[in-house]
Amino acid sequence: MGKSYLLDTNAILDFMGDKLPAKARAIFSQIVDDQINISVINKIEILCFSFVEQDLIDFVNYSNVFPLDDHIVTKTIEIRRLYKKIKLPDAIIASTALHYDLILITNDKDFENINGLKVESPYDLDDVSTENDSQDFEDLLNTLA
Repeated sequence: MGKSYLLDTNAILDFMGDKLPAKARAIFSQIVDDQINISVINKIEILCFSFVEQDLIDFVNYSNVFPLDDHIVTKTIEIRRLYKKIKLPDAIIASTALHYDLILITNDKDFENINGLKVESPYDLDDVSTENDSQDFEDLLNTLA
């Protein structure tokens, strides 16, 4: 079984905005093709923009959105107490990744010091092992339209 990932908002926006280098974009596409995992916080952050493009709405609708539950709340409280620099939304995202044992893909350096949290930058993606080889995300969006 391959690695599982939680995608942070900044990584999603860089991917959807075509800002990633070609190799990193190809690897990110593999991750997206396998399964898109986001926190409810990421959903809120993406959809609250005053102008949200349909492809971002489709991305969120296609995603597996992890809700805020008691386990994540408890872990969030622990993180906020231990790491004063971490903002509440980021603590919820980190707690979600920890609770579900997911690798967090983010550009935010604040996550790197959280004990036990596995973090990768979307710009530094090397290789991923995913469960299946499915169509490119762009093709998927076309089928959703």
